Amino acid sequence: MRVTLDKRFKTGILWLDAQHRSLFEKMSGLVGAIEMGGGKEEVTRLIDFLDEYVVVHFHDEEKAMGSSQYPGTLSHMKEHTYFIEDLSRLKAELKKGVSAPLVLKVRKRIVLWLKNHIGGADKELGVFLLKETALPGKKG
Repeated sequence: MRVTLDKRFKTGILWLDAQHRSLFEKMSGLVGAIEMGGGKEEVTRLIDFLDEYVVVHFHDEEKAMGSSQYPGTLSHMKEHTYFIEDLSRLKAELKKGVSAPLVLKVRKRIVLWLKNHIGGADKELGVFLLKETALPGKKG
């Protein structure tokens, strides 16, 4: 389950793609650590990073959705809420101890969610924002 920010995940919105690139770099570190037989410490660092990252990233996305009157805002925000809740559950499991199965579980759940969310909901948001800024009378 390789983690690379390729064209399938690019939204065309510079700030959004830059934030996603940072996230994919962290995920690559986790995947690399797991492949080298480690990953326990990396999972803890990743969860801590995600805790801070989602606050800023989701806020930025939700602000852009609100200011552009994006019609998919509610469903997009539901995906954010699901991720935050799932992250909280994973953190609770981590507090009980980091095991190899938990490391793989974190990798699978987080990587799959991010690939699906960025490749789906975020791409749709990017398309909308690009069209919105291209309209006459709109700032780009």
